[in-house]
Amino acid sequence: MEHEMRAEYQEGLSPLQADAPVKVWHMVRLDDTMTMCGRELDPSAATQPADAWGTPKAEPFCHSCGALYLREVP
Repeated sequence: MEHEMRAEYQEGLSPLQADAPVKVWHMVRLDDTMTMCGRELDPSAATQPADAWGTPKAEPFCHSCGALYLREVP
């Protein structure tokens, strides 16, 4: 199964705002908006490839998504 990271933003901020800071990165199944920890994210939220997980570009990262992701990847 393929994955990607998707951004969650502070409440009230739109992912379409160029200066909207990422609150936390979550892991999702490819092209999905439901995070592995159960949050529904905006379809227009920024994404990163799954291989950014564990690097500074992925910080801060959702701990719950990280644990579930590790159980799914070979």
